[in-house]
Amino acid sequence: MFPRDFAWGAGTAAYQIEGGWQADCKGASIWDTFTHEGGRVFGEQNGDQACRSYELWDEDLKCIQTLGLTHYRLSLSWARLLPDGNTRHVNQKGVEYYNKVIDDLLACNVSPMVTLYHFDLPQALQDQGGWKSAGTATLFDSYAKFCFHTFGDRVKLWITINEPYVCAKLGHEDGIHAPGLKEPGTAAYLVGHNMLRAHAMAWHSYDSLYRVQQEGAVSLAINSDWLEPLNAGCTEDIAATERLLAFTLRWFAWPVFVTGDYPEVMRSAIDAQSEKSGCSSRLPSFSKDEPAILGTADFFALNYYTSRKVKQGGGCGEKLCMKSDRDAGEVLDPSWPICGVSWLAVVPQGLRKLLKYIKNNFNNPAVYVTENGFSQVGPLQTEDVQRAEFYKDTVAEVAKALQEDEVNVRGYFAWSLLDNFEWADGFSVRFGLFHVDFADAKRKRTLYRSGREYAKIISKNRCGQS
Repeated sequence: MFPRDFAWGAGTAAYQIEGGWQADCKGASIWDTFTHEGGRVFGEQNGDQACRSYELWDEDLKCIQTLGLTHYRLSLSWARLLPDGNTRHVNQKGVEYYNKVIDDLLACNVSPMVTLYHFDLPQALQDQGGWKSAGTATLFDSYAKFCFHTFGDRVKLWITINEPYVCAKLGHEDGIHAPGLKEPGTAAYLVGHNMLRAHAMAWHSYDSLYRVQQEGAVSLAINSDWLEPLNAGCTEDIAATERLLAFTLRWFAWPVFVTGDYPEVMRSAIDAQSEKSGCSSRLPSFSKDEPAILGTADFFALNYYTSRKVKQGGGCGEKLCMKSDRDAGEVLDPSWPICGVSWLAVVPQGLRKLLKYIKNNFNNPAVYVTENGFSQVGPLQTEDVQRAEFYKDTVAEVAKALQEDEVNVRGYFAWSLLDNFEWADGFSVRFGLFHVDFADAKRKRTLYRSGREYAKIISKNRCGQS
């Protein structure tokens, strides 16, 4: 059913699991600051301790081995390695921690996929303007080179930035993620631009300085729903769907995989709204004096969770904001079941459609599904039958994309290895293959039924059974 070398993985992120927010001279991140301000997160919760993986890594490794994973996706805490955000001060304890994680994985025949940035900018850099500052891209490149130099002899799969769309929109337009800025219609585009610049710089650094010796691959993780018109025969809904795709998936994938610039429909929509308001364009342009954006991904890293129907409209009047710019409304099909959080409709077939779309529109790249999962809220259910079925159904759709649609899918990573700190939802939303008891000082890990099912899927496919 799947190639022998298919990557079967699960993912986590540093802030969501590590804890140890001040341990061993770690610097503060924007999520430390954001959660400590109060009024930002469900139940005033934070990631100060989270799953305590900084201390309990050996327990995480047991979980990884129990599942039979071939790959494990983790992120590095920039502030744990470089507390001030720059390479003038290296925290050796942080280096030792990640060296141990990587070495232990390899000793267990598990390949690490390492993300350099998963939402947790050092607060020291936020104080200098954060991702709104052009200089942050250069500092990210220095951080990336430090990581390539330090860990790249053992890491073959790198993600530079996870979900730049989420960082830009939720952190700088909506203000519900760190750093909590609400600057509609302007900051998100600037942040997304600087993140793309940062990614391109890091890719070029790897390509010129490390690729020949280390033989790794580098990309960025792009999140996207599958989108289709509410009314397949309505030209307005079709146009709205194309517009919304341009403001989500293609915002970051188009410059990297297709043209080296933003989608024309995105720029024209923003410019039209800007002209109405009497202001200049709010979408920056790439400089020819900087490293080229086009071609800076060795594979397509896709985070997929859900799908939406799209209709014309959905702006916010004359006000400058992303909603007005894209002028597209999102609709949930009532036939799609909801799992846990209200936004997460369960649509496994949407992943297959999105994979085929990526093949046809982005030059048939190698694709890793780097996140995909099913949430649980309310009373704990370790016998999570629906989530177990979800993984069976979803992997079946990936198999169809691979075999029938001939998409070059190289791997699938479940989100997440562990129940963890789910950003603004705190610990109220559980995505783990293992339950974590946050009331227990030892953070006991317990395998969910869905974890057992995923382990069976992996075992069956690694043995070459259909």
